[in-house]
Parts: sequence; C-alpha cells; structure tokens
Amino acid sequence: MNFAHLTHRRAPLAGRRQLRAVLILLTSSFILQAAASGADYTIAQVGKKNRIIFDYPAPTPSPAGKPESGTQKPETAAPTPTPMPATPSPAPDSPRQIQAPELKPAALVSPQPAATPEPASSASQLPPQPTPQPILTPATTPEPTPLAVATPAKEKVLPPASATPSPAQAPVAVATPSPAPAPVTKAQPTPQPPAPVVEKSPPIEGPLPVASGPADDVLSTTPNLAPSPSEPASPSQSVTINLINKLVQRGILTKDDAKEMIVQAQAEAETARAQAQADMFAVAQVAAVQAASDQFAVAQAQSAPASPDDVHVTYIPEPVKMQIKEEIKLELATEHASTKLSGNILLPKWVDKVNPFFDFRMRYEGDSFPNGNDATGAFPNFNAINTGAPFDTTGNQFAPQLNADQNRNQFRLRARFGADINMGENFTSGFRVATGQNNSPVSTNQSMGYANGQGGNFSKYAIWLDRAFLRYDLPLNDKPFFTAWAGRFDNPFFSTRLIWDEDLGFDGGAMKLQYEVLPGLTPFVTGGAFVVYNTDFNFSSNQPAKFKSYDKYLYAIQGGLEWKPTEDWKLKVAASYYYFKNIEGKLSTPYAPQTVNDASDTDNSRPSFAQKGNTYMAIRNIIPDASNDYGAINQWQYYGLATKFEELAVTARIDYNGFEPVQISLIGEFVQNIAYNKSAINLIAVNNRGPIDSTELYAVGPYDGDPTAWSVELKFGTPSLSKRWDWSVDVGYRWIGSDAVVDGFNDSDFGLGGTNMKGFTVGGYLALSQNVYVSLRWMGADSIAGPAYKTNIIQFDINSKF
Repeated sequence: MNFAHLTHRRAPLAGRRQLRAVLILLTSSFILQAAASGADYTIAQVGKKNRIIFDYPAPTPSPAGKPESGTQKPETAAPTPTPMPATPSPAPDSPRQIQAPELKPAALVSPQPAATPEPASSASQLPPQPTPQPILTPATTPEPTPLAVATPAKEKVLPPASATPSPAQAPVAVATPSPAPAPVTKAQPTPQPPAPVVEKSPPIEGPLPVASGPADDVLSTTPNLAPSPSEPASPSQSVTINLINKLVQRGILTKDDAKEMIVQAQAEAETARAQAQADMFAVAQVAAVQAASDQFAVAQAQSAPASPDDVHVTYIPEPVKMQIKEEIKLELATEHASTKLSGNILLPKWVDKVNPFFDFRMRYEGDSFPNGNDATGAFPNFNAINTGAPFDTTGNQFAPQLNADQNRNQFRLRARFGADINMGENFTSGFRVATGQNNSPVSTNQSMGYANGQGGNFSKYAIWLDRAFLRYDLPLNDKPFFTAWAGRFDNPFFSTRLIWDEDLGFDGGAMKLQYEVLPGLTPFVTGGAFVVYNTDFNFSSNQPAKFKSYDKYLYAIQGGLEWKPTEDWKLKVAASYYYFKNIEGKLSTPYAPQTVNDASDTDNSRPSFAQKGNTYMAIRNIIPDASNDYGAINQWQYYGLATKFEELAVTARIDYNGFEPVQISLIGEFVQNIAYNKSAINLIAVNNRGPIDSTELYAVGPYDGDPTAWSVELKFGTPSLSKRWDWSVDVGYRWIGSDAVVDGFNDSDFGLGGTNMKGFTVGGYLALSQNVYVSLRWMGADSIAGPAYKTNIIQFDINSKF
C-alpha cells in the first residue's frame, strides 16, 4: 500500500478517536507551555508614596513565522506521533523505489527568512501527468514550508554557538495531474548565514500527499490553519498544529475534526493557563508574605488599585529587595506610620495625637524668722501628730513643734512630665508624674539632701503619680460648650491660691457648661464631687470589730461670666460654694485606751494632711479610770478640725491689653466660711487662742480665730513669657483668717503654708529664651491669731519648660 492509496481511505473510527485524544493532549501541553512562559504577575506593596510593582510583561503575539525578540531557554520538543507506515507501490515512471517516511525528532535549525521560491508552473503550463505520485527525496531534501499557526507560541531561541546552520531549501514545485508524466522541477538550496536557532517541528522525510481537489483541501478556507493551494504554507510555531495540518493534508483527519480538536485543546489550555496563573500568583503572594512578615499587609497590597505614582520594574537587585523587606517590616511594625523623625525614621500615627509636656525648676529658698516669734512651744505640728503615733498629753515631753526661730537655706528641685492624648471623638486622656519629698497634695518640691525623709547622701528621689484623667469636650459653633473630667485632674474652678494651691489635684468628677449668649458675654457654670478621704477598709486594724466608715467629700459649684466689652478690656467674675462633708473632727465614743495603738471609732475624722493655721480639737473621749490613773496617764490623743467648712467665695479678674504686648491685670478674691461658729469653737479649741488672763488659775485665753480671707494682686508685664526678654512683675496682699479655708489645700509658700497669716508678696519674672525664664519672689507674713509667728521668704527660681 502506498500513500496514494492511503489518501483515499478513511481511518477506522476507534483509531481516529485515539489519535484525536493524543493530539488534544499534545495541543494542551504546548499551549500550556506557551501560556506559562508569558504569564504576567504584579505584586503591589502599599504604605509608601510609590508602590513598586514586580512586572513581568506577557509577550505580545506576533505574526506567524516571525520569531520574538529575546532569548529563551531551549525546551525539548514533544515527540511527534509516527503515522501509520505504508509501502508505496512502484510507479512505472518512478526513478526510484519509494520507501515509507520516517518521523524524526525535531531538529534545532536556524530561523531564517523563507526562501523566495521560483514561480511554479501553473496547471495550464505544465504537461499533463497521468497520476500524481509522491516524490521521494533524500535526507537533504528541503523541508516543506510549515503551515500557519492558529495560536502563536514563543519560539525557544538557543545561543547561536550551539546552532548548526543548514542550507535553506526551496519549495518543491508539484505538477498537476496530466496524462503524460513530466519531471518535477526542484529549487536548489541556497546557503544562508548562521542565525539564532529556534525550535521547530520535526521534518517529515519523504513526500507529502497532494490534495486531489478542493474537497480534499480541508484547511483551505481556515485562516492560519492551512495554506491556499496556490500559496506555499508558512511555518507554524506549534508542532502540534503542524502535525494536525499534515494529518488533514494526508486525509487522516477531516477539516471539521481538526477544527474541533484545536478548539477543544485551546479551551483546555486556557483553563490550564488560568490555573497556572493562579498558582504563580499564589507563589508570588507567599514570597511577598515572607518578605513583609505580615500576611494582612500583602493582601492589602494585592488589592490596591494601580496609581500614576506606581513604579514598574522588570528586575530588582538583591540588595534592593532586602531594603524593601526591611522597610515593609518597619512600616507594618509602626502601623502604616506617616510621621517622620529626622527625615528618615517613621513613627506611629498615634504620636500625632500625643501632646507631651515637661517642666523643670531649680529653686533656692531662704526662710528666715524675725525676732519676736514665740519659741516656747506654742506652735504644735498637728500634721506630725495626726500622721504618727498619738500624743500623750500627760507626758513630760513637748508635742512635735513648728520651727519659729531658726533660719534655713534650702535647694529644691521640681520635675514634672506628662502628656495629653487625643482619644478621638472629643475625648482626651492625660497623665502627669512629678517629684515630691512626700505625698503632700500642695507641693511637688523635692528638697535636695532632705535629711528626715528620702534623700541625703545622693540618694534617689521618688516620682509620684500627680495626674491621671479622662476629659470630654463638646464644642458648639466652634467654641467650648461642655467639658467633663473624671479621675485626678487640675483645678476646674476659677480661683486663686487663697483657697487652692496651684499644685493641688482634684480626685473625682467635674463638669463645666459655658455659652456665649451675646457677643463677648459668656456665662458659665462648673460643678463637681470629689473624694477627700476614704476610711481604711480594715479600720480598726487591731480589733475584730470594725468601725463605721468616716468618709470625707467635697461638693462644689461655681457660676460666673466672662465679659469682653471692648478689644482691650476683659472681665471674669465668679461666685463659688464649696461644701466639705465630714471634714471636721468628731468626738469619739467614750473609751479607755490600754495601749498607744488602741484606736477610737473617730480617729479617721482627723485630717490626713495639714499645713498649719486651722483651729483643732481633741477627738478621743478618754474615760478616766484605774487603767489611766483617773486621767493622770495614758491620755493618747489625736486632733481634728474644730469647725465645719462651707466656703462661699467670690473671685474676679480684670485684664487691660491697651499696651500690647504688655498686660495689666488686677485679681481679687474673698472667702467666707459660713459654717463657722465662734462660740462652739471656743469650747473645744486647743490653739489660736488669745492672751491668758493672769488673774485666773489654769485659765486659757479666749478663742481668737477668724472665718474670712481675702487677697488682692496687681500684675504688669507680658504674662506668657514666650520669647527672650519678656518680663512681668506683681505685687499683692493677703489676709487669711485661721478658719476661712482648709489649711491643707491652700498656698504652700506664703507664710510657709496654711492659714492664720497676713502679709505682702512681690515678684519679678524674666524670660531668657522661649522655654527658660528666671524669677525672684519675696513674701513677708505675720500671724493673725495666737502667739506671734513671722516669716520672710525669698525664692529664686530657674525654670525650663516645653
């Protein structure tokens, strides 16, 4: 059987199906290889101004027969299935015996332009041939021109050094059938220069069957599948497509079968390509996750849309990759930071919401006592008694005493650090820590080398929690309207140091409401409830039966207004009511203490902190009996405040700014303790008494306290001290009655703190820079009631702040 007979015989159905499956598999594999080699993957990394995209562009399809630019690694060609062998029958006019064609593996040949064939003789010009016979050519017979490719694939280009150039052969001119045989004219091969080697389909040795008519030209109407009868076929880049075309030419497959096989193979290849793209994308994603050490950030990067600022690169050096990885790690660790420090270091975004502040003060303080002070033991230190062991009033020793005659020089420092943090939605939280030689609520000074407490011999100093709060601010028309505090915060009331020391913190909650009813006229109201003292949970600690709690509270309300009638004048005035619950001492249930540690049920009514000046009473009601020799011994005593405190205060301030930047301010305050009862206090007071009547035996002087206090101060200068050489001076006078205010909470400097003092203050301030200033103050005070107690205090401060 020869190929001429084979072209007119249809292959068995089962064999065709098997061959069809094999061809579909081969087509899918080759198209999959082409798809995988042209994948395009993009990984975007966010968090920077520019994203870097790893871009491997897909190849642009080129016309068949034109190799793409670039060098690719060679791939091993898939074996081409061998067609059914057949032995052609000899023809009478055949010059040689026709042998069965043998399919060889694809050879690597140099891509070169197809040789322009000599014009073939048309059917009318050639002599008629009786029967078309295939022409057997030797191994050097030129390869047939490959067919056009339906789906272009990349050519695998090898380096020219490994290529073995072969001479290009001209296409064979085949005569049309005619009665008389005619010799076949062959084009002579023309040598071509070496060129880059490309992988092509394997040549089939031996003649190809020639279609006998239009019915057998299955691919003639399909573009890029088969050449026209009058045009030579162009080579395809797909071995499988070439094979299908040749099988169609040989009659093994029909045109419809070929089309169906190619469509099905392309569909399967497209599915495989999509899967390959997904796999490659997953691999790239895992690599990005490993580089960034954060899976979430990579997911965001993959979903980020393209931007005009994106930078596309096709190759990234290893050092640049390492730098990108480190930057991504830092960016993720700082939560996509945007704040820059020193131009390169990134800080978290929450840093923008924090407003830190710090101040440091170094002070020299000289405390002197003019002649005439009573140094006979007339000034008991009630704070020392109440914070230590009770005092035995029947003993032979003096109670702890205040210094009244020995001058002292002190070097004191103060350091405070805190921050206000914007919590969003009008909430602000804050804290402050500060120095302090003890837990005094009115001073953060630390005396350097303090002998009787912490310090001395260069010992370290303690830091105390001074502020911790949450604040809510609700504006109205871009102006403050409602403010609420909770925790430990600054004084929310408009006042002076006559009532509240500037270092005092309020524990509890407060609210302030203000609204501008007329231009320049803003009334306000402030109220709060604060915890002053809370009884120890296990009080009394040395008895099985516990005592009732004696908690102390402060309830306060203030109403006032701010009025700015002109641009230069401003007035602020307020009236306040401060009610202290259980602040006064309370006489205990009668009992006879057997030891110094036996507590009474009202021991907690004594102040936990005091300065000096208030009137005190004994709070233990000790029964005289045999255990204490009927009152002759064991009279261990604590002391509480002798009066209740309900303070009514009026505070005012007038500012004049007609000499900008110089400001003139007049500040005044008046306080009255409306719960004061002089007659009741006279029965129980142990201090603040007047001269003794020498005509009466065992007599004590009459109570000489006072329930009022007032102050006035004039300030002149640039109060902000915001730049170098800004200055300010002030002068004032204070008169603080013994029981007008609670002595534990007012100014700790004037008269060495507390009440029952009157005198002048003078101060001057000078800025050395925007954040550093110095000050010099003098305060002279004298006692109002009781024995003489005078003080002169000089303070020189160097302050720094930011």
